[in-house]
Amino acid sequence: MQPVLKVSDNGRFLVHEDGRPFFYLGDTAWELFHRLNREEADFYLSTRAEQGFTDIQAVVLAEHEFERPNAYGHLPLADNDPARPDEAYFEHVDFIVNRAQELGLWVGMLPTWGDKWNQKWGAGPEIFTSENAFSFGEYLGRRYADRQIIWILGGDRPVESEMHRSIIRSMADGLAKGDGVRHLRTFHPQGQQTSSSPFHSERWLDFNMYQTGHARDRDSYNLIAADYALHPVKPCMDAEPGYEDHPNNFKPENGYLDASDVRKSAYWGLFAGGHGHTYGCHDIWQFHGLDWKPITSPRTPWREALQLPGANQMRHLRSLLESRPFLTRIPDQSLLLSDPGKGGDHAQATRDKDGSWAFVYLPSGLPVIIDLSRLTGENFRVHWFDPRSGEAHGAGECSAGSSAEFSPPGSGEDWILTLDDAARQFSPPGIRR
Repeated sequence: MQPVLKVSDNGRFLVHEDGRPFFYLGDTAWELFHRLNREEADFYLSTRAEQGFTDIQAVVLAEHEFERPNAYGHLPLADNDPARPDEAYFEHVDFIVNRAQELGLWVGMLPTWGDKWNQKWGAGPEIFTSENAFSFGEYLGRRYADRQIIWILGGDRPVESEMHRSIIRSMADGLAKGDGVRHLRTFHPQGQQTSSSPFHSERWLDFNMYQTGHARDRDSYNLIAADYALHPVKPCMDAEPGYEDHPNNFKPENGYLDASDVRKSAYWGLFAGGHGHTYGCHDIWQFHGLDWKPITSPRTPWREALQLPGANQMRHLRSLLESRPFLTRIPDQSLLLSDPGKGGDHAQATRDKDGSWAFVYLPSGLPVIIDLSRLTGENFRVHWFDPRSGEAHGAGECSAGSSAEFSPPGSGEDWILTLDDAARQFSPPGIRR
């Protein structure tokens, strides 16, 4: 049976065709098709599948050294013409897409990076018109119609003219014609922007993506909350937060983002209303250590970087959210009676719509006062979930009332407070149902 994803009935999440939740846990592997050979691609995909990722974001027409052939000596297009795709190049893309599917992974496929339709910066070249964007989209849609694909248009460039808008629309229409509208479509914007700005009202856009960008403690939760509040309702997510092992704000002298930074982005974005989340690693997207020019001071060979702490800790994030009813989760900052804090101290809360459970992310391990009247039940089971280890530490029960203060087991580190209606007999947080 052909794999299909769709938007949930409440407009907030992605689900399989039979209604089962799909947790979009992505990784940015932008240069995957361009730089890796098949053995390397298999190693990368197998590792990410074992770590619990569900989606791999990769670009067909890559940004960097675009006119350099892939590992087998092939370029994607003859004479940079989108109407003339090279069969040998796409046979390699086929191998990667098929191997991902064998491993249970979806591919968030970008037909092209944005410098090919708006060379505001980067090497380009600009090669797309609305006409050839449609034909290239139709080619890709037809070729991968029965594969586990999510289409991601855009590629880190702004829509600044009607021509840009026409190119994106035409490519989206071409993809739909090619695959029979079988796959979801979205748009990857430039840093600190969201797809909702140019395209929220357009019917082809199935869900919104936001790019936080690569600096410490950016308030991604505010942009996610803004997209969550839009009408018509559409799922939203942070699809490119600060990468692990990336120079803070692109400057090595500012230090490098680490596992703590990627955990903050993930829990902030999801608890603010994101349907899923994309992790990223600076060494991985460019597959640092191969014979390619390094970009923005990477420092860890890509095979080693696959095991950085933040990457392995994403499985705990997934396990936590999948241990509770998934499709009824809502953001709710009104749970916090204490100051939610600013910057890296910001606390973010989420709960079930019926009030049967709640999670509160505390990035600095500071005490928090919770409005228990927002929850249902006479008694609540309390746990502290450790996002570094995935372990849940029982902290007894508390009785229903107006409010209560909770102090994490360790200050200076991030923790998730979990509260469950004792009568519901939920499993401990992090143990999937």
